Amino acid sequence: MGDKYTRFAPFYDLLSGEYPIYHAGRVLGINALAPSKGQQVVDVGCGTGLNFALLQQRIGASGTIVGIDRSAQMLRQARRRAKAQHWSNVILVQADMVLADPATLSAQIVSAGGSALADAALATYSLSLMGGWEQAWATTTSLLAPGGRVGVVDMQDPVGWARWLTPLARLACTWGGSDIHAAPWRAVEEQCTEVIRASARAGHLQIRAGNTMPARTG
Repeated sequence: MGDKYTRFAPFYDLLSGEYPIYHAGRVLGINALAPSKGQQVVDVGCGTGLNFALLQQRIGASGTIVGIDRSAQMLRQARRRAKAQHWSNVILVQADMVLADPATLSAQIVSAGGSALADAALATYSLSLMGGWEQAWATTTSLLAPGGRVGVVDMQDPVGWARWLTPLARLACTWGGSDIHAAPWRAVEEQCTEVIRASARAGHLQIRAGNTMPARTG
């Protein structure tokens, strides 16, 4: 899968079905996450930076976006996007969130001018790409300050009248390397409070955001 994203990184925005289908999930996800001015937001599996413009509207120039992706080629496109828009508040880190050590990630972020712990984190269409998404989730939440917010936007089979589109949805996810049955938003349901729920595109896109709970001690 890494090789596929390496090959298609320059054309990803055109081939991903962003505006006909998936942009709606990004909008709902960032609205549910509701980051505010000056906050630091971690964009997990940021790809080419398709979340950046929406996040910038929320956090402003005083905030920070930390984009993390395992593909150097996707990050190259994200860097070009940030440069073209003159966004000097974007930090990009190459890392596999399933394998990365949280302390090392925090150190990299700090060395690039960010804070060790973020106010919020968002994973849009990225956790279902990761075979060990549960570990990626744990790493994501470890990068948040106590009570930080976290959001997940991902995919499932369409429901209701759109069930007939299920084969097409599954084919698209298979082509992109996503597990349509992963349902990583369950982690938000199970481990967060004040959960906001939304869906789009006949239930194909599932959105969850909530506040992380303090770690249990003793």
